[in-house]
Amino acid sequence: TMLKAIKQEVTVLPNGVVPFRSPELIAGSRVEVIVLFKETSPPPPRKRSLLSFMGKGKGAFATPEL
Repeated sequence: TMLKAIKQEVTVLPNGVVPFRSPELIAGSRVEVIVLFKETSPPPPRKRSLLSFMGKGKGAFATPEL
């Protein structure tokens, strides 16, 4: 038997559901599904001002005044 391929770009739905439909697919047929996706990079760290670090370290003062 000859293998055929169908390529579609789809948007992943909530809970990882991938909608895929094709009129070439016959109900009850066994198929192999391979999902290719680009790994997304984590968002860059949020920039914090120097004042946000005041009083956070051990032995640090909560305010700039002595």
